[in-house]
Amino acid sequence: MWIFLIVSTLAWGIAEIFYKKGSLENEKYSHLKITVFVGIFMGIYATVILFTQGVDLVNFPRNFVRYLPVALCYIVSMTCSYFGVRFIEESISDPIENTSGAFVPILCAIFLHEEFSPLAIAAIVVVGVGIICVGLFDKKGKEERYSRLGKKLAIWAIAMPFCYMLLDAIGTFLDIFYTDDVTTTLLVGVTEENLEHTANCAYELTFFLIAMGILIFLKLKGEKLFSTSNKGEGEKTGFLKGIGEQKWKILAAVFETIGQATYLFALSEGSGIAAVILGAGTVIVSLLLSRIFLKEKLSITQYVFIGIILSGIIMLSFI
Repeated sequence: MWIFLIVSTLAWGIAEIFYKKGSLENEKYSHLKITVFVGIFMGIYATVILFTQGVDLVNFPRNFVRYLPVALCYIVSMTCSYFGVRFIEESISDPIENTSGAFVPILCAIFLHEEFSPLAIAAIVVVGVGIICVGLFDKKGKEERYSRLGKKLAIWAIAMPFCYMLLDAIGTFLDIFYTDDVTTTLLVGVTEENLEHTANCAYELTFFLIAMGILIFLKLKGEKLFSTSNKGEGEKTGFLKGIGEQKWKILAAVFETIGQATYLFALSEGSGIAAVILGAGTVIVSLLLSRIFLKEKLSITQYVFIGIILSGIIMLSFI
């Protein structure tokens, strides 16, 4: 269990740094190119799992379609994240994004009529206060983004982590109906052993197909996948040189897939403690690496409120 937990936490934390390094402000379709690379590696991994983990191949096409709403929530949320991180600090975006778990209980209360415990209410309030205060005490960063990007783009950029948070929460909420219990799942022909792998393969192959669609879009726009130059700019890029230009995006996709490949085993073996480490641990790793390798530095007050957010995430994970 602990090996899977450590690998997943480190892989996703490292991936966040590579996402930031590979997201260039002046590369118009940077976020779409990252989505393509992630989709390609996800597709490769899903193909291996599809034929090695006992997934029911006869019913898989039906399950693929049934799982589509969940997969789209996850994939669109990630693309929003890739767009936002082009313009804002990883140290700000990642803590906001990982508070999506705070909204899942709210959705359960609204639509499933589940009741909040006092501790759950306290944890959600803590997370909400932390998010609001991180933004309120980002005055210097906000002014710098307005000056550099213009007000409209700056607002879109800071909105992206919140879009991720909401869409990921909706995807997680919907996932309850697919993977929580084999006797009530909306998937067909699945067993206790292959339920999560079936859902995971459906998600990753959806990611791959969307990546192929984006690749066609980029081709029609005259954009080269293996180039950081915008349309019509720069010299013709060779394949090896192109890989070098996009190495950070490719590494981000590799580590994202490694994290995805191990987290199912971590959750199935680790129960509550797995949720704590995966939820809060990834943020902590990302914050540390952002400070060391990206030289990001927030105010002491912002770090305090990020700590408050993390405490809320940990409380909710245990609950």
